[in-house]
Amino acid sequence: MSKWKWIAASRKGTSHERSGSHRQDAYRCVEARYGRLIATVSDGAGSASHGRYGAVMTCRLLTAKARDHGRVPDRDLFEEWIDDVRDSISATAVRHDLTMRDFACTMLFAMTASRGMFVAHVGDGAIVKQSDTDGPWECVSWPESGEYASTTFFVTDNGGARLRTSTLDDPPHAVALFSDGIERLVLDFANRTAPSSFFDTMAGSMNKAETAGMQRQLSQQLHTYLGSPKIDERTDDDKTLVVAIQI
Repeated sequence: MSKWKWIAASRKGTSHERSGSHRQDAYRCVEARYGRLIATVSDGAGSASHGRYGAVMTCRLLTAKARDHGRVPDRDLFEEWIDDVRDSISATAVRHDLTMRDFACTMLFAMTASRGMFVAHVGDGAIVKQSDTDGPWECVSWPESGEYASTTFFVTDNGGARLRTSTLDDPPHAVALFSDGIERLVLDFANRTAPSSFFDTMAGSMNKAETAGMQRQLSQQLHTYLGSPKIDERTDDDKTLVVAIQI
């Protein structure tokens, strides 16, 4: 049975620092029964007054449903989960005299199994994986933009979420999920690839970790790195990254 270890961090962007607003990103990463990794990342829309809460609800509810189910979902089941998330956000909006749009957020989800992985995606950000130790990294779910510049799709969109899913037959050795705040720093948009150097460094930081689960000291180092001048000079958005590898 596989075991997983991971690093994860989320850092407020400088644009939100200047405006005094909250960080809009959220994430969750857990190991479920039979060594199945569940990871979610969500980015609340900056234009949505409660986007942060939409992101937190989306990560929390999807993680809980995946844990309770215990097995990798198919598209039909995941659509039911997304509908349940939308219903929960709608009920919260009604209670507070708000609209669904006030909770707008994107969504990235990955769940592994012994024989593959299921991924689901709404909006921007991306999911990448490495099939074998020392192998190349592959982007398995690419960012999706809206009709206009700097726009995308949200879980809360009218008419339903623009959901993309994939069921991969080969189990990953490593997987990473990240919000749009760093996508242009770590993806090659010209060639639609995920250059390995960045992800090799992130995964390699865990090589000496012998215990499963979240690597807290390394995650704190990642948190510091995501808020460093080197990163902030290139993006002013929130930055969230989860990287997990099998033991």
